[in-house]
Amino acid sequence: MISAINWDVSSELIDGYKTPNLYGLLFVTGLIIGYFVVKRIYKKEGVADDALDKLVIYMILATIVGARLGHVVFYGPHWDVVDVDGVVLERGYFSHPADIFKVWEGGLASHGAAIVILIALFIYSKKVIQKPFLWMLDRISAPIAIGGAFIRMGNLVNHEMVGVETDVAWGFRFLHHDCIYPYVCSWNAIPVRHPAQLYEAICYFIGFGVLMFLFWKLSMWKKQGLVFGAFLILVFGARILVEFVKEGQSEWDNTLDAMTGLNTGQWLSVPLVLTGIYLIYRAASRKNHAE
Repeated sequence: MISAINWDVSSELIDGYKTPNLYGLLFVTGLIIGYFVVKRIYKKEGVADDALDKLVIYMILATIVGARLGHVVFYGPHWDVVDVDGVVLERGYFSHPADIFKVWEGGLASHGAAIVILIALFIYSKKVIQKPFLWMLDRISAPIAIGGAFIRMGNLVNHEMVGVETDVAWGFRFLHHDCIYPYVCSWNAIPVRHPAQLYEAICYFIGFGVLMFLFWKLSMWKKQGLVFGAFLILVFGARILVEFVKEGQSEWDNTLDAMTGLNTGQWLSVPLVLTGIYLIYRAASRKNHAE
């Protein structure tokens, strides 16, 4: 028997009820910590409190809507998977549109969240705070990183986004992922996997610390775009690496990986990392230009 961590944590806070759940609690925790980080930054900048209240609304809506739509569009499944007897093996979002709104069942994509958050922050920076777009992105980078870390912890308790099979000593056996309900499998029969969600969460926690250090200790907010560039490299660079030990999230994901050596999440991350490199180069090659 391979030594491993037997992971049977349930996301349910109340037995028999899918909501409220631990996933949602972790999601909200990340938002709350991010809120207080931005509040401290806004206080330093002399930004009015009502602007922060509006930012919270923008961010919550953009994160939930973007992450959910990103999962639906990028990963699917888009249509029902049906066998020769007409039995639905896997429900598709476009076949059952109401399923798109079932966020509590899991299925959020960070790339979708990133796209919609960028759009929301652009509107916010122009309409509400009336600051340059990069000014806003530099100040929201660390809060987004810590939010992402808690979301990945939520994926861990949900037994989703698991890693590929492995024989490492710290591997996890995900009961709710690899054992059919009502979870009566022997632990010996469950494969050992990389805890890919935990790897990503750790990377994002580290990224949060680095971004806070850059902003507060090194005053890199003076070089507009540098902190956000570091965020893109740290977060999406980690995503590229972790994806190598993560199980594909859809059939298309596996097909793309087999064809190109990179899966959907990695291909979506590459341009973001390149943008981060450009922003750091651009900021470092210019003189301090703090407002």
